[in-house]
Amino acid sequence: MTDLAENPVRAGVLTSLGRIARFTRVMYKPHYLLYGILWVFALEGSAALLTQPGTGWSPTGATAARIAAVAIVLLYLRMVDEQKDLAYDRVHNPDRPLVTGAVSALELRGAMAVIALVAIAGSLALSVRSALAIAAVLAYGLVLWGLEQLSATVRTNILLNLLVTYPVQLLVTLYVVVSAIDTGQAAAHGKAAWLAVVFAGAFLQFEFARKTSRSARPGEMYYSNALGPNGCAVASVLFAVAAVVCEIIVMAPWERLGATEVLGWIPVALTLVPVFGAVRFLRSGDDEYPILPAVLFILALYLTLIAQAVVATHG
Repeated sequence: MTDLAENPVRAGVLTSLGRIARFTRVMYKPHYLLYGILWVFALEGSAALLTQPGTGWSPTGATAARIAAVAIVLLYLRMVDEQKDLAYDRVHNPDRPLVTGAVSALELRGAMAVIALVAIAGSLALSVRSALAIAAVLAYGLVLWGLEQLSATVRTNILLNLLVTYPVQLLVTLYVVVSAIDTGQAAAHGKAAWLAVVFAGAFLQFEFARKTSRSARPGEMYYSNALGPNGCAVASVLFAVAAVVCEIIVMAPWERLGATEVLGWIPVALTLVPVFGAVRFLRSGDDEYPILPAVLFILALYLTLIAQAVVATHG
């Protein structure tokens, strides 16, 4: 305690680190990390299976580095959201750390700078293109922040907001695929681009499900305010179907043998999960869209993609 009292700079740094740690614990839930891990595994494995089926796929140290980069960049984007959504959160989410003063904007920006340096340096160890791709993700997060500050329409029109914010997810997908190509886990092939549709559809069915309500939510960023509850239910299911149809077409399970073929058809059955969620919502009269089916779909799909890659390699 005496040392800290005599060194206020050190004490301030330790205090800020503690506040950032508490922010991370509150705002970066374990399921975010799980999602990032499965995203990288499923995307890398699928890219390998699609572009170099004769070689097979096994996670390597480069895979672990990509997982680490994606995990901390997702935290970085969470920190960006906390700041760009501050005015909205003061009204609709008054318990958020930045609103309550549990963390300061300056502390978040300092943490973002450290994350950016670590992510870029770690990715540079994989390849130059990896570093450029992850830098593009980081930069796009800042661009989104600026766009929302400059344009009230972008900030308040949820469909336009989705249109300009979703590309950051596409950039993360690009980072994983390009980096996997550079480190030998996948090969350069145009068909790999179709994986972006698979992962976009899987995420967007969840995105629409979590922001759909039967009742009007004036001033809140709910897709149901723009499309209505029925329209959102249909959109969520269509995104899931698009993901599965694209996955089946590019992976062509009918061309595979044994367990790999069986696993290849499982995504078709998985479409029943979001369909069940939509039907339950439309028939039950519940105010909130059921989020569990959307979560189960995305997790089950990613696990199936991972299993396909593993079985094709080691089966």
